[in-house]
Amino acid sequence: MHTPLAPSPTALSDRSPADPLPPAPLSYAAYVGLDWGDYRHAFALQAADSLTPPETGQFDHGAEQLHTWLDALCSRFGGQPIAIALEASRGPVVAALLEHPTITVFPIHPATSANFRRAFRPSGASDDVPDALVLLDLLRHHRDRLTSLLPLDLQTQELQLHCEARRKAVDRITLLTNSVTSLLKGSYPQALAMLGDRLAAPLALDFLTRWPTLARLQKAKAATLRKFYHAHNVRRPESIEARLALAAAARPLSTNPAILGVNELSLALLVAELRVLVTHVERFNHAIATLFSAHPERVVFASLPGAGKALAPRLCAAFGTQHERFTSAASVQRYVGVAPVTEKRGKSVYTHWRWSAPAFLRQSFVEWAGQSVRSCLWAKAFYLHAKARGKAHSTILRALAFRWIRFVYRCWQTGTPYDDGRYLQALKKSGSPLPALIEKLTVQLAKT
Repeated sequence: MHTPLAPSPTALSDRSPADPLPPAPLSYAAYVGLDWGDYRHAFALQAADSLTPPETGQFDHGAEQLHTWLDALCSRFGGQPIAIALEASRGPVVAALLEHPTITVFPIHPATSANFRRAFRPSGASDDVPDALVLLDLLRHHRDRLTSLLPLDLQTQELQLHCEARRKAVDRITLLTNSVTSLLKGSYPQALAMLGDRLAAPLALDFLTRWPTLARLQKAKAATLRKFYHAHNVRRPESIEARLALAAAARPLSTNPAILGVNELSLALLVAELRVLVTHVERFNHAIATLFSAHPERVVFASLPGAGKALAPRLCAAFGTQHERFTSAASVQRYVGVAPVTEKRGKSVYTHWRWSAPAFLRQSFVEWAGQSVRSCLWAKAFYLHAKARGKAHSTILRALAFRWIRFVYRCWQTGTPYDDGRYLQALKKSGSPLPALIEKLTVQLAKT
């Protein structure tokens, strides 16, 4: 399990001139570059008052070995501050380092260390100890351009970890339902017509468990099928009768017993896996709801239109309770990856999306932007206005997320819930075309 952390830097050149400089550096008793490998870990250490070359060494992978090395390091410098640089901003090793109050962790983006290493070793040679020396060199000579990690508060840590774990489970459900769809298309396509696209719903799982083949389905009595659909809240007679007619008139795609036998077993496996995942997603939902209801920033993020039960906790975990983590809305926009990057080469100017950004956070804000279009008039007007100008769907949602972050940041800093009215007044004062579109949408909605 890893510990969520404050924003980590990317390459040194990625810091925007608009970013505030980091606070005045602490005085460290020692500087360490730590190259973390799969089986062995190399370090390069330089005491602050030493004029001798850096010490280097290695230790084997393992919790005991890491803690032994850390305990010896902290003991050697008598509890004085120690700075450690490594190519990671999260994970078990980072969590272990941060448990020591005297250690400050400086994450180095892999692209930064790779480019730095290539500048002095054009051959491309790479080794654990020399790589640790590169990290040490970056830490000692460029620490003013690096940002140390700040652990999130415990409540936000729990909320973020639960949200991430839930998302992984949901992604696995999507993967399995796609596998079920593919399997049914090749052996039992009638089931797809009778179940729709919600293959992880109790109706679909129970149906496929009870009638995993067309042959078994056609042996069932009409009364049995009607009772099954009634028990799963499908009560429209015309819908039920259409499904019964489909089952009665269906013909098997193939009668090859070898294909049907293995497909039945494969379907049973997928359905069993889906049942387990669906059960655990519900447990995650309950845990997230409990954590979110007790979070100090809940009022702000619960007020966001379109966020709902799934996205509001994710957005809350992205900000947390430590208001010093982000110094401006622009720093949030860059960190979550919705702020575009501009490259200038001679007279040419290129704009592209930010490559180095936390995928889960960017996904959270872009998904929420899409949901806000359905429940917020100005967001819908923004979307339609951009669509009319020929912008792509994904580009519009990133731009909308970019704008939303400005409002959320202000609400987060002041602790006030989001208010649509204030923003609409600001739009009118600025002469934006959106208020006119909003009025048209309002009239259309009133007519419907």
